[in-house]
This record gives sequence, C-alpha cells and structure tokens, in this order.
Amino acid sequence: MSRKQIFANLGGNNADNNEPAAERPRPRIRPILGSPDLVKDTVNSPVGMIGQSLSEVSERSKRAEEIEKKLAEGLAIVALDPADIDPSFIPDRMPASREADVGLVEAIREQGQQVPILVRPHPETPGRYQVAFGHRRLRAVAEIGIPVRAVVRELTDEQLVVAQGQENNERRDLSYIEKARFAQKLQLRFSRDTIMAAMSLYKSDLSNMLSVVGRIPDDIVDKIGPAPGVGRRNWMDLADQLTSSHVNETARSFLDDSRVENLASEERFKALLEHLKPKVEPKRSGVMASRSGQKLAKIVETDRKIDISIDRREAPEFASFVLEHLQSLYEEYRSKQ
Repeated sequence: MSRKQIFANLGGNNADNNEPAAERPRPRIRPILGSPDLVKDTVNSPVGMIGQSLSEVSERSKRAEEIEKKLAEGLAIVALDPADIDPSFIPDRMPASREADVGLVEAIREQGQQVPILVRPHPETPGRYQVAFGHRRLRAVAEIGIPVRAVVRELTDEQLVVAQGQENNERRDLSYIEKARFAQKLQLRFSRDTIMAAMSLYKSDLSNMLSVVGRIPDDIVDKIGPAPGVGRRNWMDLADQLTSSHVNETARSFLDDSRVENLASEERFKALLEHLKPKVEPKRSGVMASRSGQKLAKIVETDRKIDISIDRREAPEFASFVLEHLQSLYEEYRSKQ
C-alpha cells in the first residue's frame, strides 16, 4: 500500500457517519496556540503581555491562522513546529544511534523533506500532536531546525496503529525483531485482527513473531539491537537456544564483553548465536578386530561418551556374548573399586 493510499484511507468520510462532508461542521484546529479565546485573551490582556512581546504573539497567531487556512482549504500538507509533536504511544523502532540518521539528515538538508509525516491532534494535550509515522523524518527535521511537513488527521488509537503498521511494511530498513516487538506492544491493547491488518500479516506469521519475541528476554534483545539483515529463521534459532536462566545469563555475559559490544548489531547477533550453539566435539574412531583380522566392533570416542557398535552380521556370537555378560562385567568393575 502506497503512502498516498494510507493518507486517503485515513482522510475523508467516516465509514460510520453517513452525513455528507459538506454538511458536517469542520473542526477548528489550533496547531500552534490552541483555543481561539485563549489567543484573544493573551493578546488583549496586560497580564498576558508580560514575558511575551506583542510581536511574538502576532507572529505565532499569524502562523496559526495560516495553518488553519490551509486545513480549511483542504490542503493535506501543513508545516508544524517539531517541538509541538510527540512520538506514537507505541514505538516501532529500537533506539537508533546518531550515525544511523546522518544520511537522512543530509538528504533532507540538501533536497528538503520529500515525504510528509502523519500526525493526529494529541488526544490528551491540546495544542500538541502525536506521530502516526515519520519518527525518523521528524528527528532529522528537528536537528536541521526547520518546520516539518505533515498531514494532520483525526485518528483513533486503532486507526493510528494501523497507519503506523502499514507504513512500516513499506520500510526496507525496519528489521524483523523491530516488527516483532511492535506486534508484541500492539497485542497489549488491540485484537489480533487489528494487528494483522496493521502489519499485513497472516495469522501464522503473527504467531511466529509473538513466539520469538516472547521467548527472548527484552534486555537481551536490547543488547543485540535491531540486527538489520537477520531474519525470522535466525531469530527462531536464537530463541531455541535460550532455554534456561543459565543460558540467558551466559548470553548476557557474552554481550557485555567490550569486544562484542563494539561489533555492529548484526555481527553481535551472529556472534551470540555461534557462542550459544552446541560445539561439535572432535571424534576419535577405530575398529576392534580379532587376531585373525575379523571385525568385532566399531568404537567412536568423544570427550563426553564412548559408542561401541557391534555388527551382528560380522560377529553375531560376540554380540550375544557381550550382551549376556555386560551386567557381570559391570559388577566385576564395582568389586574392584
């Protein structure tokens, strides 16, 4: 689904409201100042003028009116102050390093912000906004110090996470574990049907995601990081290795090693998985034969065990003898202890 389709699906008529759009009252939105009455009181009240000059009030009022005008005219994209925008109530990304955003910052600095972000009026704080998607663009624009281009829509919590999830599906840089954690957070508040719609997942895919992220402790995932390029199968392998508190502690100690911490996230994951997988023990093998050269048994020895294999076709009588006298052989061994 393209971003245009996402915006289109979230805008326009409400499916539950059959009233023609032209007859419905258009909500007044004060993206900068909030209530029109508050603006008037602040400008006209001598007390309100303390600490803020008339020119500042006039400028902010003008900006608010311009934004309202654009919204009233039906223009989808407006310019907002990044400082007035809060992140989504359900994060979809793991904390990013400064270096990870450098490319985006430079691209926007050179070419401008090509794709708008999607925000809604903040449900709890008048005059502020909440991001549905576009967190990285918002951070980049804020760092540059310019207004952010945004589409403002009235969204329910469910509509916000659906938009957020659909946008995630277009991203090539959102890793498997970030998507899995996003699904896990959504599960705390929404039905599985909503999560599947938001993330375009089949039921089995969602179940696998939730299983993987549910079996790996959060702090271990945080230490590994987003691990771009590591897919479902490898994360499932890691979950299969983390089967006990002892193994989990081994993983934590390994990830705390400074040599491992300095690796890139994907390399950190690979190093941990290799560290936890059972090591293949070197084998020493040989054949036991009679003086005449008859093959009696094959012996395979490792540090953990000895396997003695007798082929009944090669030495059937010897096989029966060993089986018959195995118990007495053990008793003889015990008697000499």
